[in-house]
Formats: sequence, structure tokens, C-alpha cells
Amino acid sequence: MDIKQCRYFIAIAEEKQITAAARRLHMAQPPLSQQLKLMEEELGVALFERKGRMMELTQAGRSFYDYAVTLTKYMEEAVMEMQSFRYGSRGKLSLGMNTISDSLIPKALQQFRTSHPQVTYKIQQNESAQLCSMLDDGLIELACVRMPVKTKHYEVLHLPQEPLYYISSEPLETNGENGTYFDQLAEVPLLLPSTEGLGMFELILEKFREHQVKPSIMGECSDIAMLLELVRLGFANSIVPGTVLQLHHEQSFHIYRILDPNSTVGSALVWLHHRYLSKPAQQFVQLVREMLP
Repeated sequence: MDIKQCRYFIAIAEEKQITAAARRLHMAQPPLSQQLKLMEEELGVALFERKGRMMELTQAGRSFYDYAVTLTKYMEEAVMEMQSFRYGSRGKLSLGMNTISDSLIPKALQQFRTSHPQVTYKIQQNESAQLCSMLDDGLIELACVRMPVKTKHYEVLHLPQEPLYYISSEPLETNGENGTYFDQLAEVPLLLPSTEGLGMFELILEKFREHQVKPSIMGECSDIAMLLELVRLGFANSIVPGTVLQLHHEQSFHIYRILDPNSTVGSALVWLHHRYLSKPAQQFVQLVREMLP
């Protein structure tokens, strides 16, 4: 039995289906079923009970799962540690960034670059759900995601909460206040960031629901630069987190902080808790911790 078979077993145990495990492993279903059969024959015990389409661990399977996770964890750590010895400070920082990223992370990257000049970077942008999939598949080590996400398998370093802002090309009647409320935006046509069903789009809708307000949604735009340009031209109004305004401060439009209680959103830096982090990733996490307020 080898490490690859242990990874096959872990995938089946966690997905509870051969089909789903094969998809996660990017392989065909028949070879995976054959590998499981060979493992059970070699160990002399049944590792799973078949319950319809689902695969449930037997008592022996539950015991073996703990060993398999530990074994693969130590092997990954050993390989990563040897690579650290090989490359020293010349490792790679592999980081996923949400489409609307927290402004702390670019600052941390700039500071990290100064203190680790030999490190190279793989920075990928995507929606939070896709970043979590990339973490699970080992394509990236760290991800800056918009909360909430399911964090069962992740270590989570929460970043500061930030306010939401209403932006428009036209001034808004606010009764002299330096901001607005969700109920004042009920009839305002809004083009929201991100994509319907994902990320910031759903977070903003949830804020309206919390305040029992039904917004007037004219659509969504996942390209933030395009969204801001459309607002500037008067095509649409929008609601964005403060990070967007910090990162695109050159845009000119009317800005109003949303004053309702709990009208803030948050991000987090996450990584798989059972997977070894490279030295650059460990050092970057530590830097972000030190930069938190």
C-alpha cells in the first residue's frame, strides 16, 4: 500500500461516494473502485459499508482513516520541508484572492516582498466558493475569502470588519446625515457586485433581509472596475464594501456610508488545517497576524 492509495481512501471517506471522490481526484470511477478493492483485500477487512449510493466507514475504516490522514499529513510535511531546505528563501507563495479583496492583504504582500525578496508568487483571483475548491484540490495554499464560508476543514484568520457604502452618480437625500439606511434604498435600482448566488451579491441581499427591506435589483457585475465605471456614468447605483473604494479611490461619484446596525462585512485568510504550509505561507500568515489591529 502506498501514499496514493491512502489519498484515494481519504477522498472516498470524506465524499461518501465513489463518483464524487473520483471527481475530486480527477480520475475515472472504475480505477478508483479497483484501488479500494485492492486495499480491502490487502488489509483483510471491509473499510466501507454500502448504503444505497452512499459509502459509510466501518469501525475498521474509521480507525484506518485516522492513520491515513496522519500518514499523508506527515508525508506532505516531509516533502514540503525538504523543498524548503532545497529552496531556502526562494520558495513560492501561492495565494487566492476574492474578487473583492480585503485591503490589508495587498499591504501585507508589499511588506512581505520587502522582507522576502527571493520569494516568487502565484496569486489567483476568484469567487470565495471557487477559492475554497482550489484550496481543497491543493492548487493554492492560502485564500482571502469573503465570510461566511464553511470553515470545518480550514484554519481561519479573521480580518477586520468593514462598512458598506452606497455609491451613485447622483446625490441622495439623507436628511442632513452623512450616510443612508437600507430602507432608504428600497426603491433605488441597484447593480450589485459579484454574481447572483455567490459572494458579495448574497451578502448584500442578506443585509437587506436582516432589515426587512426588499431591494430593487437591476442585475449584477463581477468586474469591479466595470461596475464602478457604470456607476460613474450614471448607468447604475451600487453597494460596495470599503475595500473597493480604497483600492479604486480615483473614481468620482457620491459615496454614502450605510448606517444601519451590523451593516458591515468581513473577510478571512483561510487554509486547510490538515495540510502542511510552506515556509513562505507560514511566514505570510504570521505577518498578517502582526498587522491586524
